[in-house]
Amino acid sequence: MAAEILEFAMLFAFGFSWPFAIWRTYKAKRVDGKSPHFMVIVIVGYLCGIAAHLVEGTKLWLCAVYLVDIALVSTDLTLYFVYSRRAKAPS
Repeated sequence: MAAEILEFAMLFAFGFSWPFAIWRTYKAKRVDGKSPHFMVIVIVGYLCGIAAHLVEGTKLWLCAVYLVDIALVSTDLTLYFVYSRRAKAPS
């Protein structure tokens, strides 16, 4: 039970930071300092966490937290591509 709580706390802590990053990107309409490669690696890590729980068949409720975190990172990644494309477009 302690391992489940600690894993949830880790996922919550990581997931808690993404809305702030998304908001900052949305308001600034700039992606300076953002790394799409990093965001993809984070998503792959979350997918591996989901796969581990599916293979074990235990703690499947944690998959929902992983999915929320994936959605947040994917939103930030989408904003990256939208705003980086706009920055490259000729004025």
